[in-house]
Amino acid sequence: MDFVRRYAEKPSRHVIGLMSGTSADGIDAALARISGSGAQTETSLLRYRKAPFARDVRERIFRLFQPDCPVPEVCRMNFAIGELFAQAARDLMAECRLAPGDVDLIASHGQTICHLPEAGADGAATASTLQIGEPAVIAERAGVTTVANFRARDVAAGGQGAPLVPFADFVLFHHPTKTRAIQNIGGIANVTLLPAGCSLEEVIAFDTGPGNMLIDGVVFHISDGDLTFDVDGRLAAQGTVRDDLLNWLMAHAFIGRTPPKSTGREEFGAAFLAQVLEKAGQWGVTARDLVATVTAFTAQSIAANYREFLSPRGPIDEIVLGGGGSYNPALRRMLQQALSSPAIYLHEDLGIPGAAKEALAFAILGNETMLGGASSLPGATGARGPRILGQIVPASGG
Repeated sequence: MDFVRRYAEKPSRHVIGLMSGTSADGIDAALARISGSGAQTETSLLRYRKAPFARDVRERIFRLFQPDCPVPEVCRMNFAIGELFAQAARDLMAECRLAPGDVDLIASHGQTICHLPEAGADGAATASTLQIGEPAVIAERAGVTTVANFRARDVAAGGQGAPLVPFADFVLFHHPTKTRAIQNIGGIANVTLLPAGCSLEEVIAFDTGPGNMLIDGVVFHISDGDLTFDVDGRLAAQGTVRDDLLNWLMAHAFIGRTPPKSTGREEFGAAFLAQVLEKAGQWGVTARDLVATVTAFTAQSIAANYREFLSPRGPIDEIVLGGGGSYNPALRRMLQQALSSPAIYLHEDLGIPGAAKEALAFAILGNETMLGGASSLPGATGARGPRILGQIVPASGG
């Protein structure tokens, strides 16, 4: 495979990372210059842009989350989302005045539509995960070799298939003398613990529970679809946390589950939102109090996981927040109160735009795949061992 050899021989490479998270609000695209591999990987972010999904596209994506979604719709959307991912890459290349030959790789996470990391209790069902956004379409339309489908190999090796960003968190944030917790608050919240001076093998990571997913669902419901998220945390700031509802939420089995663990819409999506709305109605919880309470649930579930699974490992010097939730002042305030002691920073404070971080992370993962390196961390996913992640689709002509 000459294209792999040519890639490896370059002292540095231009890599585009593409990402759409569980909120399914659009495609994040990041262009990075990357050199080295493994613990010696060095990267610099050159450009970032976001391509929001049109409302009808987002509605079609959300239909895919429903158990009764027809298979032909999944098939069509796999290619349709692939076209949108390819367009996001082309638009970023155009902004940077780059031709396809100037970009060495596209690394696409795709759009997760189902994530079932646990096998069925009766043994009849196996663990599985599915991301769409056909990489063959991306490679064909953009004219760039594409790596995608990162989660599947880790799940096949007995892992959770998530979180996958800890490898990139290590590359970007590990510190010789400070222990850092890299806390992402996207649709789902996840944490990467980087002990001071740690090696890749010592990294711990797992999902803590809901991030923005439940908050967004409540806000969409109470606004009759006019709002898709709590802008600047204004609704939560106007409400009062209802302790009775918060205690009920905190009793969710996932919160206290021992890592490795990962979750998604299957546990905190539409079905759980319906239960929350029903309970709020029974207890007479007002709309703004409901937003405040589910926001507190995200903060308290993160803090509970820190107390149970991270604090016993030693003190944390810094918490670094990323993801959409990091821009919600009400959520940040609640999290600071729940954690009380460690200093909380944003990704921007360490020189990395928070909005670009996950797309940049998949650029780093794609680089590792092309160089034949394992980027799954068993300490994060629980897999039987490190694995090379993703599948490579060469550009036309190889």
